[in-house]
Amino acid sequence: MKSFPVHRNTLVLFAVLFLLAVFGWAGWANWEYRQQTADRRAALAALQSEADMQGVLVPDAEGASPATSALDGTAAPAFTLPDLEGKEISLASYRGKALLINFWATWCGPCKIETPWLVELRNKYAAQGFEVLGIDTEGDDAQPGDVAWARDKTDVTKFVQQEKMPYPVLVDGDSISKPYGGLDDLPTSFFVDRQGKIIAAQVGINSESDIEANIKKALAE
Repeated sequence: MKSFPVHRNTLVLFAVLFLLAVFGWAGWANWEYRQQTADRRAALAALQSEADMQGVLVPDAEGASPATSALDGTAAPAFTLPDLEGKEISLASYRGKALLINFWATWCGPCKIETPWLVELRNKYAAQGFEVLGIDTEGDDAQPGDVAWARDKTDVTKFVQQEKMPYPVLVDGDSISKPYGGLDDLPTSFFVDRQGKIIAAQVGINSESDIEANIKKALAE
């Protein structure tokens, strides 16, 4: 009987320590989220400052209006491109899925900010039949087999591994830029419904919520 109060006090102590640990973890998670948001806003501000000097608009962190594309409401132009292992991947093979076709490049600052959002959203909606196709457009006129091509492939592979991109990444995107409107700015994204029709387009970096809204729209069509 004398040992019972000690045992009870030990349980109370462990319970208090557990609660303190939970509150500490919650506080850290909240701080990390706010820090990531602040870092992204700062990066966007830096990009806008640089873009201002070049007369280029970078949408703010609260989002931007969707781009108007001549391709809206039309079938996404067909293509077949190699992935990083050299396997030929066709757009047609994804018929029946909702897609985000994302044109990007390793040198593109806004693309680096956007990529973690795409990874997160792809993982969130993949089970509903959604996929991202990342199409690299390095833009240096590299040809398969030459030194520049090998360098670009190495850079892309490193970026994909670093960002843990779980979706297909295709190369030689410049070869299909014309059917997709010229791709004057990066990133450029096209949202495609399950029937292969483009239902929205975004040029430049948009907020994660804007991207998610278009993903939901593509899934619902």
